Amino acid sequence: MLEEFKKFLIKGNMVDMAVGFIFGAAFATLVKSLVTNVIMPPIGLLMGRVDFSQLFIALDGKEYATLEALDKAGAPAIKFGIFINDTISFLILGTVMFMLVKGYNKLREEEEKAPAAPTTKVCSECAMDIPIAAKKCGYCGNTAV
Repeated sequence: MLEEFKKFLIKGNMVDMAVGFIFGAAFATLVKSLVTNVIMPPIGLLMGRVDFSQLFIALDGKEYATLEALDKAGAPAIKFGIFINDTISFLILGTVMFMLVKGYNKLREEEEKAPAAPTTKVCSECAMDIPIAAKKCGYCGNTAV
């Protein structure tokens, strides 16, 4: 079992997976920043200067001016503004990942469709398949292959 695990690591599967995970996390951070800092401010402006990240419902019945004040008080709340931002981030990330996988699958299909280079040729004398590099037919001895 240890030998199998060593082969698994050496083949690069683990390294490829780790690199993919790191890039995925970095990309998710980038998308979150895009949503929070670029997409939501204009939408909030169009909706009457609403900052979605500050939308919440305090569950203790008290009023809080900001999310920071709510957090400082330690009050329970439904923070639906943050949820809206995270949902938009998820949709953008999902769309981009879908497009990447779709493009990858298309490339893979094209590679699979490509015809393999021939490895044999037909002997002109006996019509048997012989390797392309052969100088002499192994079946009939023909040297004019």
